[in-house]
Amino acid sequence: MSTLSPVSPDPATTGDSPAPGAGGATEPGEAAAPEGAVAEAPPRRPAPFSRANLVQTIAGGYLPLILATLVVFLPLLWMLLSSFKQPGEIITMDLKLLPDSVDLENYKTAMTTVPFGQFFMNSLIVTAVGSTVKVILAILTAYALVFVRFPFKNAIFVLILVALMVPPQVSILPNYILIAGMGGKNTLWGIILPGLGTAFGTFLLRQHFRTLPGSILEAAEIDGAGHWRRLWQVVAPVSVPSIATVALVTVVSEWNDYIWPLIITDRPETMTLPVGLTLLQNSEGNGSGWGILMAGAVLVIVPILLVFAALQRYIVAGLTQGSVTG
Repeated sequence: MSTLSPVSPDPATTGDSPAPGAGGATEPGEAAAPEGAVAEAPPRRPAPFSRANLVQTIAGGYLPLILATLVVFLPLLWMLLSSFKQPGEIITMDLKLLPDSVDLENYKTAMTTVPFGQFFMNSLIVTAVGSTVKVILAILTAYALVFVRFPFKNAIFVLILVALMVPPQVSILPNYILIAGMGGKNTLWGIILPGLGTAFGTFLLRQHFRTLPGSILEAAEIDGAGHWRRLWQVVAPVSVPSIATVALVTVVSEWNDYIWPLIITDRPETMTLPVGLTLLQNSEGNGSGWGILMAGAVLVIVPILLVFAALQRYIVAGLTQGSVTG
């Protein structure tokens, strides 16, 4: 009798395939791993509170931020502290950071030496009127450049971009000749008129208006709304952050404007606060007037700093609005 030998199962019939690297064939295109090779582990990220991570965070983040803050804040702090100091505490070889006493005498002298109340009212009128007209013109111009069809629209926008690149000092002499010839010297309207156009505000609002969905304007047009209603009832309400940004930047620039009011006015009755500091400096030109000048500078910047601190969040919201889509 013949004995039967055991038959090994066929891999093709059992569905088992030989393991790669265990004597079996490798898949097409797969390189055979050498015997004894160990797979490389992914690089480990440094722990959040490791020394390397802390050094990178401080050197690349906190240190530049602290230096930039000190560069901006320290002169303002020194000005504020010096406004309470007496002349002997400022003009001395022994540097003193803090004043000996908090005395408001410098502020009283600054407000009585020159007509600070008149300067404040002039600055308030120039800033309020000039900023309001600038913002309204920027809104109207940006809306026309986006939603109104008329010839040479792109050419007009290019001219607005060119105006952004031209420094304002270039137009001082032509503006002076024009305003003085119109009888605007030593007048508030002579200060306001040359700067009523704002290329920055027009550009910023145009870029934002282009991101608005066309469906809301189409719905308003179907309801019978004209351009005027579409602007003030649809476009303006949804663009409040951008409009507030333009308004805030305009208010700050109008309040702090110095060169043009200095040229077009030479009488205290029409001077603004920044120009009034020059008059205060001329009256307190000796070394004993540094504390009074510092007090006057504090009086000039405090109102606009309060406005800026209250509304600065609109700058970030307005400048980044429409930058993220999806």
